[in-house]
Amino acid sequence: MKKSITTLIACVSALLLNACAVMPEGAKPITSFQKEKYLGKWYEIARLDFKFEKDLNNTTANYSVNEDGSIRVQNRGFNYKTKEWKEAIGKAKFRDDPTIAKLKVSFFGPFYASYNVIALDEDYKYALICGKNLDYLWILSREKTIPEEIKQSYLKIASDLGYNVNDLIWVEHNP
Repeated sequence: MKKSITTLIACVSALLLNACAVMPEGAKPITSFQKEKYLGKWYEIARLDFKFEKDLNNTTANYSVNEDGSIRVQNRGFNYKTKEWKEAIGKAKFRDDPTIAKLKVSFFGPFYASYNVIALDEDYKYALICGKNLDYLWILSREKTIPEEIKQSYLKIASDLGYNVNDLIWVEHNP
């Protein structure tokens, strides 16, 4: 487990060193964002696969507030090949105004990656998140499923931004 976390940290660091862009061209973060409503547990419904989440199902993100006001990020998933749970703890900070859902997240020291909420329902039950470029995209839900109309809406938004939505991994959530 220690080796996989060390590998995870090294890979994240390498990627984050290249993180100059904040979000893909045309993407707009949510305004009038309410951090308190966003906190709590989210299920990952879909993602563009990448090294840190490879072979993971049952993936969740849990957000809470750290003592310094930053957001504690706890990402968890079950590696269905190794039959082991993986967990990464990080922190997120707003890039500017805390009512604009344009954040940066770090799982290792001073290196940050982009975390931008670009679609969010008014009840904070479903969210579409993008990273710095077209390689990073997540659909999140407070439940293990998402209504078809929300799914189609988020897929259209992503597709219009240039994402290849056919490459999304649809996450399994087992009981």
